[in-house]
Amino acid sequence: MSFATDVRDELLELKMWDANSSMPQDEQIARLSIREEFIKSGFMCDPNKEYHLEISFKTKKKADEYNELLKRFNIQAKITKKGKGYITYIKDSEEIVEFLAIIGANNAVLRFEEIRVLKDARNNVNRIVNCETANLNKTLETAKMQIDNIKYLKKHKKFEKLPDNLKEVATLRLKNPDLSYEEIGKMLKEPMSKSCVSHRLNKINKIVEELKTNK
Repeated sequence: MSFATDVRDELLELKMWDANSSMPQDEQIARLSIREEFIKSGFMCDPNKEYHLEISFKTKKKADEYNELLKRFNIQAKITKKGKGYITYIKDSEEIVEFLAIIGANNAVLRFEEIRVLKDARNNVNRIVNCETANLNKTLETAKMQIDNIKYLKKHKKFEKLPDNLKEVATLRLKNPDLSYEEIGKMLKEPMSKSCVSHRLNKINKIVEELKTNK
């Protein structure tokens, strides 16, 4: 069964009215009205795929009245024309959870929250992986440029004219294209920080740029 069907089945099992509730009568009536409209013409997407809840109405007036009812509970739904009628809809996940809580679909709230937590966790992992992949690609591109510049100096007999500190860093970069600045820094005769290694390699890049410009 779909998520929407499960929610509707849960709602149908609830009492129409709870005479023992401490909730004010007008609030109970408002919640009941919201619930009944959802049971009658509501739809909800599987939250694994999309956050979307909607209720259909024949006229915009009815949709507006329903939205005013939702505003009593601080839920900001939107209205749009659909087919021959109108729908009021919610796409914000937190507001969907609040809506489900208001109409008494407590089991659905728990399921929705569980799905949302797992979904957010997956999205965070994907963002981290994408970020790390982008950083890795940038690092590899930078290393390739540095190696190409060092080879350029060797080809044009300029490498040996470099200061010893630049030659040392350049030699390590040439032999270890995959190493980070921090790792290269630790391999130097006098270890230094990654910012210092970066500075030296940038100096080599500038030397090559000047040579190519004056060529």
